[in-house]
Amino acid sequence: MRLLGLLGGMSWESTLPYYRRINERVRERLGGLHSAELLLYSVDFAAVEALQHRGDWDAAGRMLAAASQALQRAGAQALVICTNTMHRVLPQIEPGLEIPVLHIADATAARIRAAGLARVGLLGTRFTMEQDFYRGRLAQHGLEVLVPDEAQRALVHRVIYDELCQGRCLPQSRDAYRAVIADLVAAGAEAVILGCTEIGLLVGADDSAVPLFDTTVIHAEHAADWALAAA
Repeated sequence: MRLLGLLGGMSWESTLPYYRRINERVRERLGGLHSAELLLYSVDFAAVEALQHRGDWDAAGRMLAAASQALQRAGAQALVICTNTMHRVLPQIEPGLEIPVLHIADATAARIRAAGLARVGLLGTRFTMEQDFYRGRLAQHGLEVLVPDEAQRALVHRVIYDELCQGRCLPQSRDAYRAVIADLVAAGAEAVILGCTEIGLLVGADDSAVPLFDTTVIHAEHAADWALAAA
């Protein structure tokens, strides 16, 4: 088994499902008392969030690059960035690493393509929904990406930061997300990507008429499978 380095804490609410699903996947594959070999570097999300909303991506990138290098020095053989949004600073992280980064959008796109789908809705932070670092990566895999309208993007973003990252899952927010998903389906989405690692805490398969692709689950399973693959 290869040693995974998890860069988490963004937020810790969604890092918990990463840890759980990676270990579940290893147990499913190996059986018995087997569990994953991994390292976790969990950052203070308040500091990261402040830089995000100031638009200081350079400082955020330096912070996560230092954490990633610490995982590499500790022996990690691959990096798993346990957040969609902070793949925004991957160009600052990768040059300081000799180990691979298991990209969340690549794993998600592969799962969607394997299902024979190509036109997808995307939910996430406004950074993920609006900027090209994520949508462009999905497009490289041949996916057509639809996003909610401006008001809906603001709602989805607010619920993530004000509620889900703080462990609050409110029924009215679930209903609001269901409506956003329904509008994406009406616009032609064949599936919807839960492109923020907290969204799966709020909505699931029963909340959508089309398949939902939970990036947290997909990324965690991809990481576990990589760790168990022959080196």
